[in-house]
Amino acid sequence: MASPTDIRKGRVMDYHGIPHLVLDMIHRTQGRGSGWVQATLRNLKTGSSSTVKFRSSENVEFMHTEVQKLEFSYDDPSGYFFMDLETYETVEIPLEAAESIKEFLVPGNMYDLLYVDGTPIDVNLPSSVEMEITEAPEGLRGDTASAATKAATTESGLVIQVPLFVKVGDRVKINTADKSYTGRV
Repeated sequence: MASPTDIRKGRVMDYHGIPHLVLDMIHRTQGRGSGWVQATLRNLKTGSSSTVKFRSSENVEFMHTEVQKLEFSYDDPSGYFFMDLETYETVEIPLEAAESIKEFLVPGNMYDLLYVDGTPIDVNLPSSVEMEITEAPEGLRGDTASAATKAATTESGLVIQVPLFVKVGDRVKINTADKSYTGRV
């Protein structure tokens, strides 16, 4: 068992028998009383987030984690499949675990998979991904008052705003934090 003061962003802890990822943590102390830790936790089974307070006198349990870089292969109705390029072993991630990031999963790209106690449970996105534009209307010059953009669809189905010069077949870099266009590749 560990103290709540050992809670750090990115660690996985056992909270009510379910693995939770620590998204944020604040350590507070009051003038007279004992301190407490407020942590924002994401349930790795359901994906929901909650804020929990721990007194410094409580105990918490951390889980053994490992991160492995795997290549995304394909998806089907049962889940998302990743391949280890060294052993050619295929790993399946359930649909619910990667539902929120599915629009950033592109076959052939490498992603970090989070293993908790030997079981793959979550996919960590890189800060940006490269995708090909599959649909984009022609940009019209002259109908702009400031930075001109148009809606374009990527190979994963993600719709983003891009400059007028981007056309079908171009590869673009997309920021995964806010789904914004950052440049052509």
